[in-house]
Amino acid sequence: MALNRTSQPKSGFLAKVLTRLNRLDREGLQSLVQRFQRERNLLETLFQTIEDGVIVTDREDRVVFLNQSAGRLIGFSPENAMGQHLSRLLPELDREVLRPSDRQKAIRREIEIRFPRPRFLRVYAAPIEQDPEAGVALVLHDATESHHQTREVVEAERVHALTLLAASVAHEIGNPLNAIHIHLQLMEREVRRLQQVAAGQSTVDPAVIADKLASYLSVAQGEIGRLDYIVTDFLTAMRPTPPKLRDGIVNEVVRETLDLLRPELINRKLRVVEKLATDQPIIRLDPAQLKQALVNLVKNAMQAMTKGGTLTLTTGATAENVWIAIGDTGSGISPEQLNRIFQPFQTTKERGSGLGLMVVQRIVRDHGGRIDFESRVGEGTTFTLWLPRVDRPPLLLPEGPRSNSTPG
Repeated sequence: MALNRTSQPKSGFLAKVLTRLNRLDREGLQSLVQRFQRERNLLETLFQTIEDGVIVTDREDRVVFLNQSAGRLIGFSPENAMGQHLSRLLPELDREVLRPSDRQKAIRREIEIRFPRPRFLRVYAAPIEQDPEAGVALVLHDATESHHQTREVVEAERVHALTLLAASVAHEIGNPLNAIHIHLQLMEREVRRLQQVAAGQSTVDPAVIADKLASYLSVAQGEIGRLDYIVTDFLTAMRPTPPKLRDGIVNEVVRETLDLLRPELINRKLRVVEKLATDQPIIRLDPAQLKQALVNLVKNAMQAMTKGGTLTLTTGATAENVWIAIGDTGSGISPEQLNRIFQPFQTTKERGSGLGLMVVQRIVRDHGGRIDFESRVGEGTTFTLWLPRVDRPPLLLPEGPRSNSTPG
């Protein structure tokens, strides 16, 4: 919500003062100044008391106000912070926060800072005026504890997922095993009939029996392949291999993935759009595991587009991360399935194992990254992988003495 001083109604007291200002004598002016001073002291006490950090900048993005909580969070005393450019105090903030494209819109971000100690901050920024040259007001909330709690919940969910895997695999394997058992019985019956024909006890055409045997054998072979698919994915999920990280560029892995799957993409008559950013920074990655994650996501996208469509792979970078987006124009994911897509054996595909996205999530987490997605039914789905950079920009310290207070 924009804070527009010019369009907001003035307080009743201030409006009365302004209309009578030229009629006030010295004593009245002194009383007015004292009242303003008391109100200013009250507001300053209020801002200094709250736990969240508050920073206000001018139109040059220089700090004009910073409360004590903000100083503790970012490691600057209010005295040293005054007049400093905001990018020197919080270099992790992107330009969209300082100069949003929509001046009427408030910006919310979660950023990770490393000074004065590692923290996760939720940042709420709103322009003070509609004037594009005006400054912004920022509220900083320390989300470190809740972020750590989220990680603990994630680990608990991972243990729960593995337990669910162990409980569910018997059911998943049971279906193809049952189909194989039935078709083996059918094959046994046809073999007996063939033996009767050979003994002259039946006049059934052997070619008919051979066709049935071939059909039953084909089904059994398909179910064996299905078993192998389930077991392979199950073992990958149950016994993950730690990534062998080395310096690399994501564009190379993306191109290798497309080269691997291009024949299938062509066969499905899918249009492929590559929007790979130039001058990609180096990150630490395991090319084989990252390719495995991309193959799973691209195959999901391919299978979501049953009647043609467009597969889009995009790469880019921020000051903190490199990202890869895989988008399709398929059927999308229903709201009922959105919250369960990373759970084991949750799949929208007729013959899917429901383990692919769980494996992708594990690989991305092992790289120190995260995975986001957005989906609209009938329009498509986009998954975005965020991987940390190794060349994160250093913190630029202001000139002059630092605060002697110990950051909280």
